[in-house]
Amino acid sequence: MVNVKLVPHSFSYAENIFNKVSVPEVKDALGVNDKTVDDTLRYIKWILEDEQIGNQLSRVILNEADELIGITTLMFIDNHQKKCHMGTWVAHEYWGIGYNEASKFEILKIAFIELGLNYVFAGARKTNIRSQKSQEKLPYIRLNVENEFPNELIFLENKEKQECVLHVFYKEDFLNYLHQSKASNK
Repeated sequence: MVNVKLVPHSFSYAENIFNKVSVPEVKDALGVNDKTVDDTLRYIKWILEDEQIGNQLSRVILNEADELIGITTLMFIDNHQKKCHMGTWVAHEYWGIGYNEASKFEILKIAFIELGLNYVFAGARKTNIRSQKSQEKLPYIRLNVENEFPNELIFLENKEKQECVLHVFYKEDFLNYLHQSKASNK
């Protein structure tokens, strides 16, 4: 697996984020409407404010050379029900290298170990086959849990305004995988 570093958002990343999100493949996959760097600055301001009240935790993804390659976010954090939703995007020039999996792995450590959540939902628009395929590769994800979590699916589809698939990471699945990985690396 490639290595990534997750760092807090900073206004200094705005232009780089804007440029990476403006690439048609990324923009289309995300349904992003930002049209200027100022829109991205407002997005970062919103992220930072929302983190202060505990609604989300978002991190900029840096690769081994400290280049910004994307963003991963725990959204709609519900500390009472110990759950949230996850969203990740990786810049087009870094697709297919393994950064998506590495960033999900790192943000899930935060979700389950630091925040103590029990479930992290990862969905995808039915039209976003690339996102679905990248999620299907993860050995610690439960796929197509729409029937088990119908309210989460409704929530996601209302947010995305279209049909989606729903997957979930369970804390125990992830922690078992983490412990097995550490044991095999000894």
